[in-house]
Amino acid sequence: MNEMSPVAAPRQRKPDWIRVKAPTSTGFAETKQLMRRLNLATVCEEAACPNIGECWTKKHATVMILGDTCTRACAFCNVKTGMPRAVDPLEPEHVAVAAAELGLEHIVITSVDRDDLPDGGASQFVEVIEALRRNTPNTTIEILTPDFRNKAQAAVESIVAARPDVYNHNLETVPRLYPTIRPGARYYASLRLLESVKRHDPSIFTKSGVMLGLGEERLEVHQVMDDMRSADIDFLTMGQYLQPTPRHAKVADFVTPKAFDAYAAIARAKGFLLVASSPLTRSSYHAGDDFAKMRAAREAQLAKA
Repeated sequence: MNEMSPVAAPRQRKPDWIRVKAPTSTGFAETKQLMRRLNLATVCEEAACPNIGECWTKKHATVMILGDTCTRACAFCNVKTGMPRAVDPLEPEHVAVAAAELGLEHIVITSVDRDDLPDGGASQFVEVIEALRRNTPNTTIEILTPDFRNKAQAAVESIVAARPDVYNHNLETVPRLYPTIRPGARYYASLRLLESVKRHDPSIFTKSGVMLGLGEERLEVHQVMDDMRSADIDFLTMGQYLQPTPRHAKVADFVTPKAFDAYAAIARAKGFLLVASSPLTRSSYHAGDDFAKMRAAREAQLAKA
Protein backbone atom coordinates (compact mmCIF):
# COMPACT_ATOMS: atom_id res chain seq x y z
CA MET A 1 0.00 0.00 0.00
CA ASN A 2 2.66 2.60 0.79
CA GLU A 3 5.48 3.34 -1.62
CA MET A 4 6.74 6.54 -2.15
CA SER A 5 7.58 7.79 -5.62
CA PRO A 6 11.28 8.41 -6.27
CA VAL A 7 10.88 12.17 -6.84
CA ALA A 8 9.51 14.27 -4.01
CA ALA A 9 6.57 16.42 -5.07
CA PRO A 10 5.51 19.47 -3.05
CA ARG A 11 2.01 19.33 -1.65
CA GLN A 12 -0.60 21.81 -2.81
CA ARG A 13 -2.43 24.04 -0.39
CA LYS A 14 -5.78 22.51 0.50
CA PRO A 15 -8.93 24.47 -0.35
CA ASP A 16 -11.25 25.51 2.48
CA TRP A 17 -13.73 22.71 1.82
CA ILE A 18 -11.16 20.01 2.56
CA ARG A 19 -9.87 21.28 5.90
CA VAL A 20 -10.80 19.61 9.18
CA LYS A 21 -10.20 20.43 12.84
CA ALA A 22 -7.48 18.70 14.84
CA PRO A 23 -8.88 15.97 17.13
CA THR A 24 -9.02 16.97 20.80
CA SER A 25 -12.11 15.29 22.30
CA THR A 26 -12.29 12.87 25.23
CA GLY A 27 -13.91 10.29 22.95
CA PHE A 28 -10.96 10.50 20.58
CA ALA A 29 -8.49 9.86 23.41
CA GLU A 30 -10.52 6.94 24.77
CA THR A 31 -10.74 5.28 21.35
CA LYS A 32 -6.98 5.64 20.87
CA GLN A 33 -6.27 4.16 24.30
CA LEU A 34 -8.53 1.17 23.59
CA MET A 35 -6.78 0.41 20.30
CA ARG A 36 -3.36 0.56 21.98
CA ARG A 37 -4.49 -1.65 24.89
CA LEU A 38 -5.76 -4.32 22.50
CA ASN A 39 -2.73 -4.02 20.20
CA LEU A 40 -4.94 -3.19 17.21
CA ALA A 41 -3.97 -1.10 14.20
CA THR A 42 -6.49 1.18 12.50
CA VAL A 43 -6.57 2.45 8.95
CA CYS A 44 -7.73 5.75 10.46
CA GLU A 45 -4.23 6.31 11.81
CA GLU A 46 -2.07 4.40 9.36
CA ALA A 47 -3.63 5.98 6.26
CA ALA A 48 -3.82 9.45 7.86
CA CYS A 49 -7.58 9.74 7.33
CA PRO A 50 -8.82 13.35 7.56
CA ASN A 51 -12.01 12.21 9.32
CA ILE A 52 -10.30 10.56 12.28
CA GLY A 53 -11.26 13.33 14.71
CA GLU A 54 -14.96 13.12 13.89
CA CYS A 55 -15.12 9.32 13.80
CA TRP A 56 -13.06 8.61 16.92
CA THR A 57 -14.98 11.24 18.88
CA LYS A 58 -18.05 9.11 18.13
CA LYS A 59 -16.00 5.99 19.03
CA HIS A 60 -16.11 4.67 15.48
CA ALA A 61 -12.85 3.14 14.27
CA THR A 62 -11.92 1.05 11.24
CA VAL A 63 -9.75 -1.82 12.46
CA MET A 64 -6.87 -2.86 10.22
CA ILE A 65 -6.06 -6.53 10.75
CA LEU A 66 -2.98 -8.57 9.79
CA GLY A 67 -0.60 -5.97 11.18
CA ASP A 68 0.42 -2.48 10.15
CA THR A 69 2.94 -3.34 7.41
CA CYS A 70 1.92 -3.90 3.80
CA THR A 71 3.65 -6.03 1.17
CA ARG A 72 2.57 -3.65 -1.60
CA ALA A 73 3.86 -0.20 -2.50
CA CYS A 74 1.05 2.01 -3.80
CA ALA A 75 1.84 5.62 -4.59
CA PHE A 76 -1.26 6.99 -2.84
CA CYS A 77 -1.13 5.16 0.49
CA ASN A 78 0.51 6.13 3.77
CA VAL A 79 0.60 2.61 5.26
CA LYS A 80 4.21 1.49 5.63
CA THR A 81 5.70 -1.12 3.31
CA GLY A 82 8.01 -3.94 4.32
CA MET A 83 8.13 -7.47 5.68
CA PRO A 84 5.09 -7.94 7.94
CA ARG A 85 5.17 -9.65 11.31
CA ALA A 86 3.59 -13.04 11.93
CA VAL A 87 -0.21 -13.06 12.09
CA ASP A 88 -1.47 -12.46 15.64
CA PRO A 89 -3.73 -15.38 16.68
CA LEU A 90 -5.34 -13.20 19.37
CA GLU A 91 -6.33 -10.49 16.90
CA PRO A 92 -9.86 -11.82 16.11
CA GLU A 93 -10.84 -11.86 19.79
CA HIS A 94 -9.27 -8.45 20.34
CA VAL A 95 -11.36 -7.03 17.49
CA ALA A 96 -14.49 -8.50 19.06
CA VAL A 97 -13.58 -6.98 22.44
CA ALA A 98 -13.06 -3.59 20.81
CA ALA A 99 -16.45 -3.79 19.09
CA ALA A 100 -18.12 -4.66 22.39
CA GLU A 101 -16.37 -1.94 24.41
CA LEU A 102 -17.08 0.70 21.78
CA GLY A 103 -20.71 -0.45 21.58
CA LEU A 104 -20.56 -0.67 17.79
CA GLU A 105 -23.74 -1.41 15.87
CA HIS A 106 -21.67 -1.61 12.66
CA ILE A 107 -17.98 -2.34 12.32
CA VAL A 108 -15.60 -2.01 9.36
CA ILE A 109 -12.64 -4.39 9.13
CA THR A 110 -9.86 -3.83 6.61
CA SER A 111 -6.29 -5.07 6.22
CA VAL A 112 -2.95 -4.50 4.66
CA ASP A 113 -2.01 -6.57 1.63
CA ARG A 114 -0.36 -9.82 2.74
CA ASP A 115 1.08 -11.32 -0.43
CA ASP A 116 3.42 -13.32 1.81
CA LEU A 117 0.59 -15.51 3.17
CA PRO A 118 -0.68 -18.57 1.25
CA ASP A 119 -4.27 -17.30 1.36
CA GLY A 120 -3.45 -13.59 1.38
CA GLY A 121 -4.87 -13.34 4.89
CA ALA A 122 -8.40 -14.48 4.00
CA SER A 123 -8.55 -16.93 6.93
CA GLN A 124 -7.91 -14.08 9.38
CA PHE A 125 -10.89 -12.18 7.95
CA VAL A 126 -13.00 -15.32 8.48
CA GLU A 127 -11.82 -15.70 12.07
CA VAL A 128 -12.54 -12.04 12.81
CA ILE A 129 -16.06 -12.35 11.39
CA GLU A 130 -16.67 -15.49 13.45
CA ALA A 131 -15.35 -13.85 16.64
CA LEU A 132 -17.65 -10.87 16.11
CA ARG A 133 -20.65 -13.13 15.52
CA ARG A 134 -19.92 -14.96 18.80
CA ASN A 135 -19.27 -11.90 20.94
CA THR A 136 -21.38 -9.11 19.41
CA PRO A 137 -24.06 -10.92 17.39
CA ASN A 138 -26.06 -7.75 16.78
CA THR A 139 -23.15 -5.88 15.20
CA THR A 140 -23.33 -5.75 11.41
CA ILE A 141 -20.01 -6.43 9.72
CA GLU A 142 -18.43 -4.67 6.76
CA ILE A 143 -15.12 -5.86 5.38
CA LEU A 144 -12.75 -3.98 3.09
CA THR A 145 -10.35 -6.52 1.64
CA PRO A 146 -7.28 -6.40 -0.58
CA ASP A 147 -7.43 -8.08 -3.97
CA PHE A 148 -5.87 -11.40 -2.83
CA ARG A 149 -3.66 -11.38 -5.91
CA ASN A 150 -3.36 -14.87 -7.45
CA LYS A 151 -5.50 -16.25 -4.61
CA ALA A 152 -8.76 -14.45 -5.22
CA GLN A 153 -11.23 -17.25 -5.95
CA ALA A 154 -10.54 -19.46 -2.92
CA ALA A 155 -10.02 -16.43 -0.66
CA VAL A 156 -13.28 -14.79 -1.65
CA GLU A 157 -15.23 -18.05 -1.37
CA SER A 158 -14.05 -18.59 2.20
CA ILE A 159 -14.91 -15.04 3.26
CA VAL A 160 -18.30 -15.05 1.54
CA ALA A 161 -19.12 -18.32 3.35
CA ALA A 162 -18.59 -16.44 6.65
CA ARG A 163 -21.32 -14.03 5.48
CA PRO A 164 -20.24 -10.46 6.19
CA ASP A 165 -23.05 -7.96 5.67
CA VAL A 166 -21.01 -5.78 3.30
CA TYR A 167 -18.05 -6.77 1.12
CA ASN A 168 -15.98 -3.77 0.04
CA HIS A 169 -12.96 -3.71 -2.24
CA ASN A 170 -11.81 -0.42 -3.69
CA LEU A 171 -10.88 0.07 -7.35
CA GLU A 172 -9.16 3.29 -6.20
CA THR A 173 -8.70 4.95 -9.61
CA VAL A 174 -9.26 4.61 -13.36
CA PRO A 175 -7.48 1.83 -15.31
CA ARG A 176 -5.09 4.22 -17.10
CA LEU A 177 -3.54 5.31 -13.79
CA TYR A 178 -2.99 1.82 -12.33
CA PRO A 179 0.66 1.48 -13.48
CA THR A 180 1.68 4.54 -11.47
CA ILE A 181 -0.91 4.69 -8.66
CA ARG A 182 -1.70 1.03 -7.94
CA PRO A 183 1.08 -0.92 -9.70
CA GLY A 184 0.70 -4.14 -7.70
CA ALA A 185 -2.96 -4.58 -8.63
CA ARG A 186 -4.99 -5.25 -11.76
CA TYR A 187 -8.17 -3.27 -12.47
CA TYR A 188 -10.18 -6.09 -14.04
CA ALA A 189 -9.06 -8.58 -11.40
CA SER A 190 -10.55 -6.28 -8.76
CA LEU A 191 -13.79 -6.03 -10.72
CA ARG A 192 -13.97 -9.84 -11.04
CA LEU A 193 -13.42 -10.19 -7.30
CA LEU A 194 -16.48 -8.09 -6.52
CA GLU A 195 -18.50 -9.79 -9.23
CA SER A 196 -17.66 -13.17 -7.71
CA VAL A 197 -18.98 -12.07 -4.30
CA LYS A 198 -22.39 -11.45 -5.85
CA ARG A 199 -22.24 -14.68 -7.79
CA HIS A 200 -21.60 -16.71 -4.63
CA ASP A 201 -24.07 -14.84 -2.40
CA PRO A 202 -26.34 -12.17 -3.94
CA SER A 203 -27.62 -11.16 -0.48
CA ILE A 204 -24.26 -9.62 0.50
CA PHE A 205 -24.01 -5.91 -0.32
CA THR A 206 -20.98 -5.04 -2.44
CA LYS A 207 -19.19 -1.74 -2.31
CA SER A 208 -16.26 -0.04 -4.02
CA GLY A 209 -14.65 3.36 -4.06
CA VAL A 210 -12.45 5.64 -6.13
CA MET A 211 -10.27 8.64 -5.37
CA LEU A 212 -10.58 11.75 -7.49
CA GLY A 213 -7.90 14.34 -8.12
CA LEU A 214 -5.20 11.99 -9.42
CA GLY A 215 -5.44 13.17 -13.02
CA GLU A 216 -8.41 11.09 -14.15
CA GLU A 217 -10.71 12.36 -16.91
CA ARG A 218 -14.46 12.76 -16.43
CA LEU A 219 -15.38 10.15 -19.06
CA GLU A 220 -12.93 7.70 -17.48
CA VAL A 221 -14.79 8.04 -14.19
CA HIS A 222 -18.09 7.43 -15.98
CA GLN A 223 -16.62 4.26 -17.52
CA VAL A 224 -15.54 3.03 -14.07
CA MET A 225 -19.12 3.52 -12.91
CA ASP A 226 -20.38 1.46 -15.86
CA ASP A 227 -17.83 -1.27 -15.11
CA MET A 228 -18.95 -1.35 -11.48
CA ARG A 229 -22.59 -1.66 -12.44
CA SER A 230 -21.71 -4.48 -14.84
CA ALA A 231 -20.21 -6.24 -11.80
CA ASP A 232 -23.46 -5.57 -9.88
CA ILE A 233 -21.78 -3.37 -7.25
CA ASP A 234 -24.37 -1.82 -4.94
CA PHE A 235 -22.58 1.09 -3.31
CA LEU A 236 -20.11 3.59 -4.79
CA THR A 237 -17.95 5.93 -2.69
CA MET A 238 -16.01 8.83 -4.19
CA GLY A 239 -13.61 11.10 -2.32
CA GLN A 240 -10.77 13.53 -2.85
CA TYR A 241 -7.24 12.10 -2.94
CA LEU A 242 -4.96 13.83 -0.46
CA GLN A 243 -1.19 13.53 -0.71
CA PRO A 244 0.04 11.96 2.57
CA THR A 245 3.66 13.14 2.26
CA PRO A 246 5.66 15.09 -0.34
CA ARG A 247 7.06 11.81 -1.70
CA HIS A 248 3.67 10.29 -2.51
CA ALA A 249 1.74 10.83 -5.74
CA LYS A 250 0.94 14.48 -6.24
CA VAL A 251 -2.61 15.83 -6.20
CA ALA A 252 -3.42 16.73 -9.81
CA ASP A 253 -6.41 18.84 -8.82
CA PHE A 254 -8.84 19.47 -5.98
CA VAL A 255 -12.28 18.47 -7.20
CA THR A 256 -14.99 20.88 -6.10
CA PRO A 257 -18.00 19.83 -3.99
CA LYS A 258 -20.20 20.79 -6.95
CA ALA A 259 -18.31 18.37 -9.21
CA PHE A 260 -18.67 15.61 -6.61
CA ASP A 261 -22.42 16.25 -6.57
CA ALA A 262 -22.53 16.00 -10.36
CA TYR A 263 -20.71 12.66 -10.28
CA ALA A 264 -23.15 11.43 -7.62
CA ALA A 265 -26.15 12.34 -9.79
CA ILE A 266 -24.69 10.42 -12.74
CA ALA A 267 -23.92 7.40 -10.53
CA ARG A 268 -27.47 7.31 -9.19
CA ALA A 269 -28.80 7.46 -12.73
CA LYS A 270 -26.64 4.45 -13.59
CA GLY A 271 -28.44 2.41 -10.94
CA PHE A 272 -26.27 2.22 -7.83
CA LEU A 273 -28.27 1.40 -4.73
CA LEU A 274 -26.35 4.04 -2.79
CA VAL A 275 -23.76 6.71 -3.63
CA ALA A 276 -21.54 8.71 -1.25
CA SER A 277 -19.61 11.43 -3.06
CA SER A 278 -17.87 14.40 -1.46
CA PRO A 279 -14.32 15.65 -0.93
CA LEU A 280 -14.07 14.04 2.52
CA THR A 281 -15.87 10.79 1.68
CA ARG A 282 -13.84 7.70 2.55
CA SER A 283 -14.69 4.00 2.37
CA SER A 284 -15.74 3.68 6.00
CA TYR A 285 -16.93 7.24 6.64
CA HIS A 286 -20.48 7.07 8.06
CA ALA A 287 -20.46 3.37 7.15
CA GLY A 288 -23.08 2.40 9.73
CA ASP A 289 -25.55 5.06 8.60
CA ASP A 290 -24.89 4.16 4.97
CA PHE A 291 -25.49 0.47 5.65
CA ALA A 292 -28.91 1.30 7.11
CA LYS A 293 -29.71 3.41 4.02
CA MET A 294 -28.55 0.65 1.70
CA ARG A 295 -30.67 -1.97 3.46
CA ALA A 296 -33.71 0.32 3.33
CA ALA A 297 -33.13 0.96 -0.38
CA ARG A 298 -32.99 -2.76 -1.11
CA GLU A 299 -36.18 -3.38 0.85
CA ALA A 300 -37.89 -0.63 -1.14
CA GLN A 301 -36.67 -2.22 -4.38
CA LEU A 302 -38.01 -5.62 -3.37
CA ALA A 303 -41.34 -4.11 -2.36
CA LYS A 304 -41.72 -2.66 -5.87
CA ALA A 305 -40.78 -5.91 -7.60
